[in-house]
This record gives sequence, structure tokens and C-alpha cells, in this order.
Amino acid sequence: MANKAKTFRDRNGDRDGRVEFSESTNLIEQSVYHYQLQDRDTPYLYRQLYSYDAVPRVSFNHRYVPVNMPEKIWITDTTFRDGQQSRAPFTVDQIVDLFKLLHKLGGPKGIIRQSEFFVYSEKDREALQRCMDLGYEFPEITSWIRASKKDFELVKSLGIKETGVLVSCSDYHIYNKMGLTRAQAMDKYLGVVKEVLEMGIRPRCHFEDITRADFYGFVVPFATALRRLGEEYGIPVKIRACDTMGYGVTYPGAALPRSVPGIIYGLIHYAGIDSSMLEWHGHNDFYKVVTNASTAWLYGASGVNCSLLGIGERTGNCPLEAMCMEYASLRGTRDGMDLPTITEIGRYFENEIGYDIPPRTPFVGRDFNVTRAGIHADGLMKDEEIYNIFNTELLLGRPASVAIDAHSGLAGVAHWMNTRLAERGAGIKLDKRDERIAKVKELIDKEYENGRNTVMSDKELSAFVREIIPELAQYFPDTAN
Repeated sequence: MANKAKTFRDRNGDRDGRVEFSESTNLIEQSVYHYQLQDRDTPYLYRQLYSYDAVPRVSFNHRYVPVNMPEKIWITDTTFRDGQQSRAPFTVDQIVDLFKLLHKLGGPKGIIRQSEFFVYSEKDREALQRCMDLGYEFPEITSWIRASKKDFELVKSLGIKETGVLVSCSDYHIYNKMGLTRAQAMDKYLGVVKEVLEMGIRPRCHFEDITRADFYGFVVPFATALRRLGEEYGIPVKIRACDTMGYGVTYPGAALPRSVPGIIYGLIHYAGIDSSMLEWHGHNDFYKVVTNASTAWLYGASGVNCSLLGIGERTGNCPLEAMCMEYASLRGTRDGMDLPTITEIGRYFENEIGYDIPPRTPFVGRDFNVTRAGIHADGLMKDEEIYNIFNTELLLGRPASVAIDAHSGLAGVAHWMNTRLAERGAGIKLDKRDERIAKVKELIDKEYENGRNTVMSDKELSAFVREIIPELAQYFPDTAN
């Protein structure tokens, strides 16, 4: 909620001499910053940071802003929009199935609050309609459109209440891509948003490339104008801060335009954007996507925009399953999220969609909780808490497992087999003293007697099990990773 404040003015009543008592910090704060659009004839490209022929530089101004976690935080999804731009399109049935899983994962409190859809093709609209027909409150279905009246009317006809509108904000896009000045771009964008508001639709403005934009010369004045426009129409305008190239950093004292805390603080403090109207959308070009999203939460953005498994353009978006874990970590509660659904989603991508998940991917990769080192495997079998990050069986429906090598022993082989039997609902548990376990181990030992020095793959081990225990073959398919 916006802060209620007692205002103090100078003797002449000058607005620029105003200070306010903030009920959120219980301090008298200066409120004299009213940034105006700074138009230019030529683009400002931050060449001191982005020289293109060098790794992008991080500059520091040693300014620190306060942590400002909102009362409520949530996750939004872009799997069916940005996610689909990086892979073969989903089928309608796949979209519906994944949407159901998003609903299940988000739980009754709707921690996964929204899911974003394309609306252009007949297939897009069929998938959207089938998902709407499910009648879920969460995730709410939203859209992304081009800046045309025809698209606005299409969104309205589909009964969608919120839509994304692209409003690129760096000079790279304004000058070099669109051939406009800042003033021309701002005028164009405000005109488009007015049309959306006149349709009675909530606009979500995608501030593309915000980490290369002139924050005080364009971003803040434009965000302020959007806020006032929303107040005029009685429909709040949401802002999605898009770290399109993954340049955002979280280092204390880092300077704009790369500082994630600075961007979030500035939009709230200088443009007056309420936390509930502020959302972060990042990419993973520099391996910072999860940390940047969590930092956006910490400094005041209520929403973080993600995709399942992090699929998305180039290096991908923020993995939605990672932010479910971050939510639980920061809040100390799952708030009704059904985390084992993450395992269901991973298996659906592999088995139904044919998507190849790298085996070491956290939470969804085949090997994410598999211990490989022999001495570690021994410790895991004695007490899995020694080498497992948390109770993965309870929280994700994924029991801890071990990789098999020359030093695994009968207990290791039995643990590996029982883990796979449990995963496939066999209702069978083998004892390490079972003679069939010993026969499987004999085949494993022969591999290492012949000079092998690498761990056994699941596929190889499954072949050994099928050979020795054919009655269990259905639980050890030759498609095992």
C-alpha cells in the first residue's frame, strides 16, 4: 500500500522544499526529487559499461538502499509466452496439462498468481480458452500483445483482464531499433496504454532492457507518467522491470543501471510505484537470474516472472521451481505450495514432451540428489542428511540416491534399485542380502575388473537388472537415463 505521510513544506509552501514523515520507516524523509524526461538527439549507450568488445563492467557509487520486502510476494509464469520462444511450440494438450500442474504447485493461496499466454494463432486461443474453462482462480490468465487496437479488441473479446504491452526503455531500442527519440517513444507508449485503459483492461508495461536504460532520464519520468495515467482512469498500471540481457547485479553499492536494488528502490521511491504493481523479469546470461529475482523481492517488488525449468530466449528465464524454493526459504513456509508437483513437472517435460533436462539441474534433473563419490555414498546410506540438501523425498517426492561404482557394495546396489522401484510405484523393497542383488553386483564388478574407472549409468544398471531379474523389467526400462 502507498505510504500515508505528514507533509512539511518550506515557508513559501514550495513543493520542492517538501519533506514527509514516512509511516513505513518512521522517519522524516526528503521528497524533493521530481525527475523530468531528458530527451536527446543521440542515444546514450553506457559505453563505459557496455563496450561490446569487452565483458560488461560493473560500476559502484557506494550508495545503499534499504531492504523493503513487501507484505505479500508471488510468482508469475511466462512458460507459454517467453518460454515458447526458445523451443518447439507446445501442443494444446501440453499447455493444458502444464497449466493444471502450475495450479497444483501454486496451492490454494495462489503463490503462482498469473500465467501469460500468446493470443495470435488459433492454437494459442484454443489453449487459452481450455485453460480458462478449468475455472481456476490461480493462476490468472494474462496475455501479451502488440501495440495495435485490433489486438486490444482481441484481448477484450477473450475476457482477459490484464495484458502485457512492450515499452522498450533503453536507448539501444528507442534510438537504434525504433528510430525514435525518448520524447517520441514516451508519447507513443502513453498513447498505447491509454487505448488499453479505455478498453477497461489492466496494462502491464514491459520495461524492456531496463539494465541499459537511463534510469533518471527516462525510466522514472515514464513510470511516473504511467502511474498518474492509471490514477486518472482508476485502473492501476503494472510495471514489469525486464532485465532483458541478464546484466542486473545485486552487489552492495553497485551503481545504476545495473543495480537490481537500485532499480526497485527507485521505481518505488521516486516514481511512486506500489510494490503490488511491480514485477521483475530476468534472464540468465550471466548466471544471476535466481539471485536477481530474489533480490527484487527483498527490495520491494511483489512479483517475479518465471518459466518452468527456466526455458526462454538465449540462456533462459528464471526457473519457476527455483523461486518456489526461494519463497519457502525467505518466508519460512510453503504457504500451501505443493512442492512434489515440481517432480511431476520435470517428468512430464521428459516423458510427455521429450525435453532433455540436463541431469544435474537443481530439483528436476535426474542426478540432482544423487551422490557419486564412494565415501559420500557410504555416508548417505548411514544418514542421508549428511549429503542431501534437505528431505527431498518428503518435499519433492524424490528420495536421495547413490551412483554405483566399484566401491558401492551390496548396500549401494540395493539402495539404487529400491529408489527406482519406489519412484515407479512398484511396492517392492529388496534386501541387500537378496541373492539376485549379489548377481547384479557380479556384473558390475566385472566391468571394473576389466579396467573401467567411471560410475555406472542408470541405463547400464537397468540392463543388468533386466538380465538378472526379468520379472522386474517393467520397473527398469531401457530408456532410463
